[in-house]
Amino acid sequence: MPSDGELANQALHEESSYRFSSFSASDAVTLGLSIRKRFRASSRHSKGKGLVISIQTIAGHTLFSCTVGDLGHLSGIGDVSLDSWTCLEGMISAVRRTGHSSFYVEKGMSAMGKTPKQLGLPGELPRIQGGAFPIWLENAPCCPIAVAGCYSGSSQDDHNLVSTTVRDYLNKILRNNTGENTAGPSMSMPVPSVPPRTETDWLPEPSEFTSRRPETPYDRHEYENDISH
Repeated sequence: MPSDGELANQALHEESSYRFSSFSASDAVTLGLSIRKRFRASSRHSKGKGLVISIQTIAGHTLFSCTVGDLGHLSGIGDVSLDSWTCLEGMISAVRRTGHSSFYVEKGMSAMGKTPKQLGLPGELPRIQGGAFPIWLENAPCCPIAVAGCYSGSSQDDHNLVSTTVRDYLNKILRNNTGENTAGPSMSMPVPSVPPRTETDWLPEPSEFTSRRPETPYDRHEYENDISH
């Protein structure tokens, strides 16, 4: 099983690789429906699991939102809960505060042995887990333009669902732009270099995750002094 540091590195690689040339409200609807369709075709949904989906601008304007499943049945068991939307909003807030996917934040904190409060995240946020993914533009490295997120209760599954759907949608755009047959094999997105670190990059360099033992104390002030020299 990969370590938390390795999972954080993988999530960071996805963020730096999956970039849009442009992103419109129509793209948000298409992407949201693709997430819904992929989840409905999954074994998790066939077993009765539900999902909530939201795609918002970085300023908080909703572009797409839907629920897959129902709150309650006659049996008293529901596919989604009253708390699902609260959890999803907390994950999206973490992306807005950090510029990174909530899965990267979750695994990065675990690898460092830190809490959200120690890393400057709002104390009112619920437990941070995977499922919210930043939408970046190729020529705008200052901050994401939007956030695509889903919540079903499984951090790894929700992150994979969103990141894979973003990747496949970008591949489809790329094939259409190059005039290739969309029925052909999936193309790999080019991998640009990681954008310059900004004030939102409060986590260490990815190599820090794999080289540091999670239980080793590491003071944030000491880290800031390290990178300043």
